[in-house]
Amino acid sequence: MLDIAIDTIVMRPYVFAFFAAFLLVCVPHVGWRKTLIFTISGYLIAFASEKLSITTGFPYGWYYYIDDTSHQELWVWGVPFFDSLSYVFLTYCSYTMALFILSPLATKGADLVTLETRAIRHSWAVLVLGAFLQTFLDIIIDPVALQGNRWFLGQIYGYYEAGLHFGVPISNYAGWLLTSFLLVAAFQQIDRRREEKIPKGVFAMPFRSLLGPVLYLSVLIFNWVITLWIGEHLIALTGVLIFTLPIVMVTVQAVLRVNRYRKEELQEHLEDYPWSPLNNIEK
Repeated sequence: MLDIAIDTIVMRPYVFAFFAAFLLVCVPHVGWRKTLIFTISGYLIAFASEKLSITTGFPYGWYYYIDDTSHQELWVWGVPFFDSLSYVFLTYCSYTMALFILSPLATKGADLVTLETRAIRHSWAVLVLGAFLQTFLDIIIDPVALQGNRWFLGQIYGYYEAGLHFGVPISNYAGWLLTSFLLVAAFQQIDRRREEKIPKGVFAMPFRSLLGPVLYLSVLIFNWVITLWIGEHLIALTGVLIFTLPIVMVTVQAVLRVNRYRKEELQEHLEDYPWSPLNNIEK
């Protein structure tokens, strides 16, 4: 079993690199306890959605896993372990991207800080935007993952009927949207638990507010590079065009919002998060 666990990491180093980056960012953000609870809960939600779909066709539509690597890497009841684990960091980076878009922004030296509050973090706006941001990640990921036999992923799954979007059925994205709602909502619910003192692991990590969005962009860039590497230029171009306008809009709006916050917004942020890097700014 230990050999299988080690081989799983060796076979999927990119997945575990993204997962390690998630831990590096999430722990200073919400603490060890909430990070661990979400990792387990998020994995179980993702696994249940995949197991349900390959058994009943809901929520992603009918697809199947090709059991060629179960002797080399960890599989759980017919589902590759790494696949369900990926949902965890995809949810978190989508959630933090939503926070970055919706929160006031402030600077402290070279650092850029989101003036997030409990109200913003647990809002329906973050839930909806985070779920759509995660679904749009899959719009980039799934077409290239379906070509896994042409790169180091391997051909691990397929659809019984080829879909409209480079072989991916639209039902897959509808399923991702539903599952993403559940995952972001689970993270918000876990984060609602108030701590009497600073949660273990939380600290004012420099550039912490930017690291989640950077992880989001890193997942995009990784998949675009793989798509170009295998020669699927139309898939890559389509993905780039899908995200060009949103990225430009988010960047322009962020520049316009920096240090345009109200004193009341800063006060609410500091009351909710006294360990913020902005806690010595004059109110």
